[in-house]
Amino acid sequence: MQLKRVVITGLGAITPMGTGIDALQKGLAEHRSATVSMRGQWRHFLNLHSLVAAPGPDLDEKRVPRQSRRSMSRMSFYGHDAAQQALADAFGTGSAGPAHFSPGRLGCIIGSTTGSPIALNETFETMLPDRDIGKLSAVKFFQCVSHTVAMNVAQCLGITGNVLATNAACASGLQAVGAAYDMIRLGRQDAVLCGGAEELHPSVTASFDVLFAASARFNDAPSQTPRPFDRDRDGIVCGEGAGILLLEDYDHARARGAKIYAEVIGYHTCASGDHISQSSRLALIQCLRQALAGAGTAPDEIDYVNAHAAGTLQGDAEEAATLRELFGGRVPVSSLKGHIGHTLGASGPIELIATLLMMRDNVIYPTLNLSNPASDCEGLRHVTATISQRIDTILKNSFAFGGINAALVCRKINSP
Repeated sequence: MQLKRVVITGLGAITPMGTGIDALQKGLAEHRSATVSMRGQWRHFLNLHSLVAAPGPDLDEKRVPRQSRRSMSRMSFYGHDAAQQALADAFGTGSAGPAHFSPGRLGCIIGSTTGSPIALNETFETMLPDRDIGKLSAVKFFQCVSHTVAMNVAQCLGITGNVLATNAACASGLQAVGAAYDMIRLGRQDAVLCGGAEELHPSVTASFDVLFAASARFNDAPSQTPRPFDRDRDGIVCGEGAGILLLEDYDHARARGAKIYAEVIGYHTCASGDHISQSSRLALIQCLRQALAGAGTAPDEIDYVNAHAAGTLQGDAEEAATLRELFGGRVPVSSLKGHIGHTLGASGPIELIATLLMMRDNVIYPTLNLSNPASDCEGLRHVTATISQRIDTILKNSFAFGGINAALVCRKINSP
């Protein structure tokens, strides 16, 4: 069986920088930090040490028909808006994207860490005082389920192909892209809207706070955190948003004269089987080597690595050791979490979108707040200022709790 080629033809994003891919690129180009103080908003939550976050923009939810929006939470609105952007990018504003595909040949795969944390919190606050199930609304369930974004986006857009939700914490979104890649190259779909979406709530930051993995030393200087690879890094800053890409069969895209951002040429995901919360260098190396092998690409052919690097002590050190072993100090490496925080299940696709824009423009944005590379993160070609450089092939990493790793390789289309 000959596998099909898979290309990326549409991009959509809601990020802490604003709405749309242009807002994301502008914020990165201006070296802006989206991290802000949440001290006022989160003052009612006791024993929460990390009081910084990277919130996303508010959307006009009434643009979605009432019947559809009743089952949608903030993260579903984010996913829906980003999906519409991706379709408009691929087919033009006002075009009915799904109509360009035969029935059942357009899929939807969107990952997240959980269902809506806001809806989950509201559910328990409503039910627990009296343990009265009768106080719960019927539609709240549809906001809480783990596939809430994929389900709601598919319903709103009338998608009748394969609909899946990947749920592997911070690897969720990149796994969604990888799953879409596999589905198309096996011929099971002609195209897939894929990516990730998340929403911000104190309970999300608390999940990292209790593990001493959330940034807490910069509550009074929020723009200075997170600090990927830096000696003063002290944990992640949670963010929210959505990144959605349209992946498409190459022949289908060529036949309609589509704009192509890049071809997906390699993907791998694996687990360490070692530790529930700590990254393993050996597992990371295995993941990246397998992604490169699947792409038929040698390490010296990679022009840029967009690192996961979230600003945690152990995670950044293990990733740095992995990249040092595979690439030495040759390949430019940067993390975008200093700009937009860690959007968790949405981080992989949002950062992949930013990387594709960098590839298009042959520019590499730096790791914000990387002032002094830590001794355990040395030996890499850290990007600390914007550089202009031709980019043909990129590697994108995403790593998650449970030792779950994902890596994706993309290249520019240079020939049929």
